[in-house]
Amino acid sequence: MPGIDKLPIEETLEDSPQTRSLLGVFEEDATAISNYMNQLYQAMHRIYDAQNELSAATHLTSKLLKEYEKQRFPLGGDDEVMSSTLQQFSKVIDELSSCHAVLSTQLADAMMFPITQFKERDLKEILTLKEVFQIASNDHDAAINRYSRLSKKRENDKVKYEVTEDVYTSRKKQHQTMMHYFCALNTLQYKKKIALLEPLLGYMQAQISFFKMGSENLNEQLEEFLANIGTSVQNVRREMDSDVETMQQTIEDLEVASDPLYVPDPDPTKFPVNRNLTRKAGYLNARNKTGLVSSTWDRQFYFTQGGNLMSQARGDVAGGLAMDIDNCSVMAVDCEDRRYCFQITSFDGKKSSILQAESKKDHEEWICTINNISKQIYLSENPEETAARVNQSALEAVTPSPSFQQRHESLRPAGGQSRPLTARTSSSGSLGSESTSLAALSLDSLVAPDTPIQFDIISPVCEDQPGQAKASGQGGRRTNPFGESGGSTKSETEDSILHQLFIVRFLGSMEVKSDDHPDVVYETMRQILAARAIHNIFRMTESHLLVTCDCLKLIDPQTQVTRLTFPLPCVVLYATHQENKRLFGFVLRTSGGRSESNLSSVCYIFESNNEGEKICDSVGLAKQIALHAELDLEEQSRLIAASSRPNQASSEGQFVVLSSSQSEESDLGEEGKKRESEA
Repeated sequence: MPGIDKLPIEETLEDSPQTRSLLGVFEEDATAISNYMNQLYQAMHRIYDAQNELSAATHLTSKLLKEYEKQRFPLGGDDEVMSSTLQQFSKVIDELSSCHAVLSTQLADAMMFPITQFKERDLKEILTLKEVFQIASNDHDAAINRYSRLSKKRENDKVKYEVTEDVYTSRKKQHQTMMHYFCALNTLQYKKKIALLEPLLGYMQAQISFFKMGSENLNEQLEEFLANIGTSVQNVRREMDSDVETMQQTIEDLEVASDPLYVPDPDPTKFPVNRNLTRKAGYLNARNKTGLVSSTWDRQFYFTQGGNLMSQARGDVAGGLAMDIDNCSVMAVDCEDRRYCFQITSFDGKKSSILQAESKKDHEEWICTINNISKQIYLSENPEETAARVNQSALEAVTPSPSFQQRHESLRPAGGQSRPLTARTSSSGSLGSESTSLAALSLDSLVAPDTPIQFDIISPVCEDQPGQAKASGQGGRRTNPFGESGGSTKSETEDSILHQLFIVRFLGSMEVKSDDHPDVVYETMRQILAARAIHNIFRMTESHLLVTCDCLKLIDPQTQVTRLTFPLPCVVLYATHQENKRLFGFVLRTSGGRSESNLSSVCYIFESNNEGEKICDSVGLAKQIALHAELDLEEQSRLIAASSRPNQASSEGQFVVLSSSQSEESDLGEEGKKRESEA
């Protein structure tokens, strides 16, 4: 190491200007050393603080890894492999944390202590000596100045002694202080090198010791463990990259395929309606009545679950039951000038909901899905195949098949479930001769191939209905619910002792070529339902069917206006569907029509609320009363009572028996009252 410049201590007493100039150089060097060492001290202190933070963070990491097995992640599940791996990592990191703690202690002793001592002791000593030397030099200059001003003419021994003593003391003090100051400045040149090298040496020795401890901990077994974990990480990364690539491709495909779906009402030619669904989910607007005439529409997520329609608001954990749709009825409705609305009515007719779909496709699919569920198709092994088979049968229904018998064998239930043909024939009330064998019947003998179907009821004020007696004079007459007559002439129905009211929905009517067998009604039902499915006709007109001893009336439930009147003698045949008991129909024989003969037959098909058999029994009872019109009132009442006993074919039908005076006061809508005998 080269020699070090020194201040001449021997020349301190002389205190020459050259000595003072050299002292200024050493003082400037001491100031530079002080500034540099302060910066180096801050840097090394940051290393020490970072090492302490690293040691604490490593210890916290090890603690968190140990607590992983106690965590309950919603999507993580019980991954024992991951838990055991992290436990192994926590042990290694805990050992590393101990090594980091040792390193922090060594850095504090070997690096921070030497540089702190130099900064706090040596540099501050130089500053203190500098201040003391400056004071002593100023005192010496003042004493010499006073000594120089002593008078030559008036000498005062006392003053001279004091001044001389003051010069002696100040010069001695300056000389001694200057020698110690020069010594400290000369020593600083050595301490500077020590203060630079000793902390660095301690830092490197601490790091070497740390790495040695780490090398001892990282044995071959740990290296093998780390190699296996590295391989697993690479496999997971490759799987992630593959999955990300697949998801990106899926996103691109969905963006292209979903572009037409962004339109609220997509093109039906590109997205055809699926009528074979037995499950569906999506957002619908539900109508909620808030007052007599006011209502609100709430958008909720609806989905089917078995035979239930469920609803779930956004943010809810699970859905709630909206309606039981087993054996329900569904139809398109007009509501508050909104599009794509449909109404679901429960099987007992006590609950109904009006919902609005977003598009025409959703509107039709919801109706078809609920209709399939209502038929309990979802209970079969392959619901969609069964629904497709049923809908395919409906599509094929409009095409004449070679054998009527082959087409109906698949639609009829098993022999134990079907009612005997003779019993249904007798209850159907056919006035013709005995029916011929089913095998001898053909499609053309029942329904003409080009027969049009009427799907809605045309009011008598607009046009005359086929099958309605023009001379009846009942079209458009408002039924008085209070039993009061608008004129002097009483209606024919007011003299009837039988009044039975049912809620029905008109499905359609068409002319038939035969009226002597119940299969005519079955075939007409099949034709009308198939035509409705093909032409997407879901709307049905709801009416009240009034059964009396003289006629059948369709009454508007809102205005009580009679829409149609069917004279009872013209009803020659009536029957209920063999499987769906809500469907029933009757054949009306009238004069005129499409056939060349004078008489024509029209079959009317209706849907009721599980009351098809009750309506047929009520019509049969009315016809029996009409056939025994010559009996007195007491005999007719006895006949009604006998027909409504529980041991009859239909024990559900209960009828109101009224006298002529009571019939004017009774409400047409009352059902289920007990029989009253004439007073």
